[in-house]
Amino acid sequence: MLSIRIARPRRVLLASAALTSFAVIDLPSASAQQVRDPLPPIEVSPAQSRKQASPAGREGQSPRRAAARRSSTAAAAPKPAAPVASAQTQAQTPLNSNAVAESASRLGLTVRETPATVEVISAATMREQGYRTVSEVAAGAVGVTSGDNPAEPAAFSMRGFTNSQINTLYNGIKIGPQNMTSRITDTANLEAVEFLKGPASLISGEGAAGGAINFVTKQPHTGPIRNEADFSWDSLNSFRAHYGSGGSTNLQGLDYRFDVSRSSLNGFADDTNTKTLDVSGQLNYRISDSLKVWGAIEYREDRSKAYWGAPLVPVAYSGSHATSGIVSGNYVSNYNGTNLGAVTIDDRTFNTNYNVLDNRNVAQEVWLRGGFELKLAPDLTLKSQAYGYGAERTWFNNEIEAFNAGTNLVDRERFYVAHSQRLVGNITDLIWDANIAGFDNRLVTTLSSSYLDFVRPGAANFPGDSVSLVDPVRGYYGLLTTQQQTARIDNEALSFEDRLKLTRTFSLIGGLRVEHIGLDRNSTDKNGLEKAGFPFTKDWAPVTGRIGYTWEAVPGLTFFSQYATGADVAANTSFLLLPTQPLDLTTSRTYETGVKHLFWDNRAEWSFSAYDILRKNVYAAAGGMQLNIAGRQESKGVELAAAVRPIESLRLWGNIAYVDARYADYDFVGGSFSGNTPPNVPRIVANAGASWRFFTPWPVELGITGRHVGDRYNTDANVVTMKAYTVADVYAFVDIPKTVFNAVDQARLTFRVRNIADKRYAIWGDPFYPDQILLGAPRTYELSAAFKW
Repeated sequence: MLSIRIARPRRVLLASAALTSFAVIDLPSASAQQVRDPLPPIEVSPAQSRKQASPAGREGQSPRRAAARRSSTAAAAPKPAAPVASAQTQAQTPLNSNAVAESASRLGLTVRETPATVEVISAATMREQGYRTVSEVAAGAVGVTSGDNPAEPAAFSMRGFTNSQINTLYNGIKIGPQNMTSRITDTANLEAVEFLKGPASLISGEGAAGGAINFVTKQPHTGPIRNEADFSWDSLNSFRAHYGSGGSTNLQGLDYRFDVSRSSLNGFADDTNTKTLDVSGQLNYRISDSLKVWGAIEYREDRSKAYWGAPLVPVAYSGSHATSGIVSGNYVSNYNGTNLGAVTIDDRTFNTNYNVLDNRNVAQEVWLRGGFELKLAPDLTLKSQAYGYGAERTWFNNEIEAFNAGTNLVDRERFYVAHSQRLVGNITDLIWDANIAGFDNRLVTTLSSSYLDFVRPGAANFPGDSVSLVDPVRGYYGLLTTQQQTARIDNEALSFEDRLKLTRTFSLIGGLRVEHIGLDRNSTDKNGLEKAGFPFTKDWAPVTGRIGYTWEAVPGLTFFSQYATGADVAANTSFLLLPTQPLDLTTSRTYETGVKHLFWDNRAEWSFSAYDILRKNVYAAAGGMQLNIAGRQESKGVELAAAVRPIESLRLWGNIAYVDARYADYDFVGGSFSGNTPPNVPRIVANAGASWRFFTPWPVELGITGRHVGDRYNTDANVVTMKAYTVADVYAFVDIPKTVFNAVDQARLTFRVRNIADKRYAIWGDPFYPDQILLGAPRTYELSAAFKW
C-alpha cells in the first residue's frame, strides 16, 4: 500500500515562554537562613541500598535512583550542596508517602511534599497483594478501576476520566495515545507504579486530563548482589515465573540490574489466555563523583487469545437463565437495530468464547534508553536521556457480539488492525539550587523532544456471520482486505518547575510548560489511493502549568492546594476521526485541596483530597467506531485513604473515592447526553484490607482484602447499567527460616483465593462495542513461592 506523507518544514517551535514569579514575605535574610529546610541535593553517585515502606507491605522495596529515596523532614538541618556518598535511611510509612514519584514532579519531592494527590505502589506491595498485572495494581489504588478490554488493554478510569484522558508512562516517557499503545503488562519487572491524579500536563505532556500512571522498571543498586526468584500456579492452570539480580560488579562504580519474567495467564472463558515475556536490564557506571552514565534495554512481548465479553440478551429470551445483579436496563442494539427490551447476561454464556478459532492479539516492544547525570557545580546538575522505542502490534479477531432479537442469534463482525510504531526522543533537565533573598529555591528547566511515526494497516472489509447464543460454531476469520493509515506526531516542549521555601514549613511550588505538537496524517484505500481529505497537517501549541503550596502546620501534618491545567488533542483518536471532523485542542483544569498526615511514631497515616475538574471539547465514543463531541465534562469528588499498624502483628488499611462526573453541552442530531455520566465511571470505589502476623518460629500471616465498585454505564447514553459489585480475596503465607534453606536468605510460600465468594459481575464495557459486556473472573486458587538470596 502507498504511504504518502506531507513534509512539514521545520520551524522555530517554541517562540516564547512565560515567566512566573512568586511573592515572598519580607523576612530578614538571617532569619530566613535559620528556618529554611532545603531540598536534598541532586546526587550523581547512586545511593546505598535501603528498605522502602509500602502501603500494605513489610518487605523492603528495591532501591531506586539516588534522588528518589530521600525526604526532607521538619527537623532536618540544612544539607551541603555537594553530593553525598550514602543515602538517608527512610522511615517506613503506612501509605508510602516517603517515596518520590518522578511522574509527579522533577524537583525530587516526596509524596507528602507534592501539592497534589500522588500514590506510589511498590514492588513489595505488588508481591504481597498478589498483583500480577498493572490492571490488578490499579484495582488496589484509590479510586482507580480497569478492565483489560482487549481493544484497549490496560485502560483505566480515574476521577471521572478514562482511556486516553489518562497518560500512561514508562519510566516517565509517554509512547503515544493510551488507546493505541497500552498492553497487558506483568508486574514482575516493575519496581513501582505511580498514580498522579488530575490534569498532569506539566510533567507528562498533553493527554493527561485525568492524570498519569507511570510504570517504573527495577533499577540497579550499589552494594552486594541480591537475587530473587518467584513462581506461581493457579486453578485455571496459569503460571508465572521471574528471576531478578542486581548489585555492584567487580568493576569499581559499575552497578547492574537484570530481570526476566514469563507468564501464561489463562482466562475463565473457553480458549482464552495471555502469555507474556519481559526481559529488562540496566547498567549504571559512576565515572567520578560528578559524572554517572547509564544504559537500559527492555524487550516485552504479549500474545493473547482474547475474550471480548458476553452479549446483552433479552430477559424474555433467557428465561430461567437470566441473571440479576450483573446488568440492567432496556437496550436497542447499536449493531443490528433490534429492540432487546430489558437485558441480562445469560448464565449459559459465562464461559462462552465467541471469537474465531484463528484469532490473535500480539505485541512485541523494544526499549533502548541511555543518558548521563553531571554535576556542573555544587548547586547545578545536568541530566539527560535519549530513548528509542519500537513496537509491532496485531489484532485479528471477531470483535462484535450483538444479540439479534429478530433471529435469536448472535451477530458477529471481524476486525483487523496492525501497528508499526517508532519513537525517538530526548529529555534534558537542568537543576539549579539557589538562595533567593535568603529563601531556598530549586528550579528545574526541562527541554524535551520526540518524533513518533505510526503506520496502521487495517481492515477494509469486515466479514460477519451469525451464531447460536449457546455453544456457537466459532469458525474462522475469513477473507481479509486491508487499507492503510499513517500518522506522524512531532512534540517539543520547554518547561520550568520551581519550589520556593518561604519558611521551614511553607513552600510555594509551581511550573509552566510550553509545548508544540504537530500531526501529519494520511489514509489510503485498499487500492493504495488517497482518500478524500487526505493527507493533512495540523499544529497545536498548548501552554499548561501548576501552582500550589504545601504547609506542614505541625510535624507530620501537611495541608496542600493546587490549580493545574492540562491539554490533549484529537491525535489520541485521530485514526477514528473523519476528515470532516475538527481536530481541536481539548483543555482541562483542576482545583484541588487536601491534607496528608503521618503520626503515631510513623505507625498511622491518612490523606484526604477534594477536587473540581473541568474538561472542554471532549471526544466521546458513540459506538460502531464513531465519535461524538461533547462541550464539557465536569468531575467533582473526594478521596480518603488510611493505613495503621496499631500493634506489630496487625495492619489495617482502606480507601474510598466518590466522584460525580457529568457531561454538559453534549447535544447532537437526534438527542442530548447532557447530564449523563461517562462510561466506566463509578460514583463509589472502595478498598479495605487487614492482616495478622503470627511471630512463630515459622512466621505466618493471614490477610483479607475487599473491593467495592459502584454502578457504571457502558455508553454515554446511560441506558444499560453495569451493576455494583463487591469482591474479596484472602491469603496466607509462611516465611521459612534461613536455617531450613541455607542457600537463601528469605523464602515465602503463599496460598491465595481470589474472589472467594465466586461473585459474577460486570468489570468493564467498551463504548465502541456496546452490545457486549466484559465479565470479571470467578473464584480461583493460587499457590506461589518466592526466594531471595
